[in-house]
Amino acid sequence: MPTATLTSKGQVTIPVQVRTALGLDTGDKIDFVEIENGQYAIKPRTASIRDLEGCIPKLDYVPTIEQINAAIGDGAAENYLATLPASAPGEPQGEAA
Repeated sequence: MPTATLTSKGQVTIPVQVRTALGLDTGDKIDFVEIENGQYAIKPRTASIRDLEGCIPKLDYVPTIEQINAAIGDGAAENYLATLPASAPGEPQGEAA
């Protein structure tokens, strides 16, 4: 079983056998995932924020600040309404109830 030593600065050199098995290279990020109380697993961080580039389609126009504010308000209202308990049809919802 590979082992490592913790330095006074909290640093650990990951043994080559573990780096190879995880596919780690210089500069790679790793995550420490708690699997049980007090036990952790090391996982390579495989995604980057840059991987999200292009996942939102570009608009063919530039929205106005009013359109942006309206969209934010609509989204906030939808999120708020989604948190309310379901009521019988015809019953008022929200603070008016």
